[in-house]
Amino acid sequence: MLRKLYDWTISLAAGPYALWVLAAVAFIESSFFPIPPDVLMIPMIIATPRRAFLIAGVAMVASVLGGMLGYAIGMFAFEQIGQPILESLGKADSMAEFNQRFNDFGFWAVLVAGLTPFPYKVITIMSGWTGMPFLTFMITSIIARGGRFFLVAWLLHRYGEPIRYFIEKRLGLLTIIFCVLLFGAFYLVKYL
Repeated sequence: MLRKLYDWTISLAAGPYALWVLAAVAFIESSFFPIPPDVLMIPMIIATPRRAFLIAGVAMVASVLGGMLGYAIGMFAFEQIGQPILESLGKADSMAEFNQRFNDFGFWAVLVAGLTPFPYKVITIMSGWTGMPFLTFMITSIIARGGRFFLVAWLLHRYGEPIRYFIEKRLGLLTIIFCVLLFGAFYLVKYL
C-alpha cells in the first residue's frame, strides 16, 4: 500500500498543479501523511531547475504551517488524534519517557527532526503535547524545514540529475552527520 501511495505522489509532480499538490503534501506530511514532500520536490526541480528555490519555499511554508496543525493536535487533541497517529508509527511505548526529556532538548529535537528523515510529524505532535513554547517551535521549524528543503533545491539546481540519486539515498545520512558535527561544535564551544 505504501508503494502505491508513493507512486501516486510521484505522478502528481508532473501535473499542472504540482506546486499546489506539493504544498498540500508538505502541509499534511507535517501532521499525519507518511510520504515526505521531497519525493515531489526532486522531480519538480529536475524538470524546472530555474524554479528550484520557489519550489523549496512553497515546501517550507506549507510544512511549517502543517507543523502548526501537528502542534495543535498535540496540544488540544492528543488522546483523540495524536496518540493514534504516534501509535501507528510505532512510537507509543516511548511516549512517556520521551515526554520527560523532550522539553529539555526541544529546540534540538525539532531541529534534528526537521532536517533528517525522522518523521517531523512526531515532533510537531509531541511539541504541542509537552507544551513546548510555541515561538521556539516555530523558529526552529522554519530553520529546520527551510534548511532541509533549500539544501535539496540548491543541490539539484547546481548539480542537476546526477545528484538526484545521491539525495534520495544518502541525504538522511549526511544530515545526521551534519547534526552530530553541529552538536559537537556547540559542546566544544560551551564546555571547552
